[in-house]
Amino acid sequence: MHSRTEPLMVELEQVPLSALQHWRYCPRQCGLIHLEQVFDENVYTLRGQALHAKVDKPGVETAKGVRVERALPLWHDELGLVGKSDVVEFLAGGVPYPVEYKHGSRNKAADIAACDDLQLAAQGMCLEAMTGKPVNEGALYYATSKRRRVVAITEQLRADVAQTADAIRQMLASGDLPPPLVGEQAAKRCKACSLLERCQPQATHAGLAVARAALFDPDA
Repeated sequence: MHSRTEPLMVELEQVPLSALQHWRYCPRQCGLIHLEQVFDENVYTLRGQALHAKVDKPGVETAKGVRVERALPLWHDELGLVGKSDVVEFLAGGVPYPVEYKHGSRNKAADIAACDDLQLAAQGMCLEAMTGKPVNEGALYYATSKRRRVVAITEQLRADVAQTADAIRQMLASGDLPPPLVGEQAAKRCKACSLLERCQPQATHAGLAVARAALFDPDA
């Protein structure tokens, strides 16, 4: 007589929702923050902190007949995601509508905007798993332009969320820090990154040395 055993559920290592945006922007930045647990501030990160000072405080309110929850904890057991929302608006029938706050203008370059889209889509997928309600879109609110950009949570975005979470989980398991960006991506993204000196200290110091030499050498 054979005994039957239920299949074991493998508990995935949890990936923070913010890590998805970090990975899409730069895998090495994601590794420095979530693997090596280091973070430095610059003007961009400080602006982001100031923006989130209000929405990071948990609370519930009603605006124009819509229930609004701030800093709502989020999770998705099947994907191993965990984090919290900035704002979730509950529409007719209790359908959740995530709104993620970002500093800057909504007129971002498409590849940079895609980083925000990924994080928002992950929030929507968490809300779906938690509530059983379909979440087909959400919005990004940009503080500088004070306007929203609606994002459709497509099948492609959903697949990107799952693949990115797996990539981050593999990095955390291996302990290997991804290499720095190179070429055009590095030129566009590294200059705004608060972790540039930690990421590439030799390149940063070399650049400073050249700048100082040019400043004090009248023939340069």
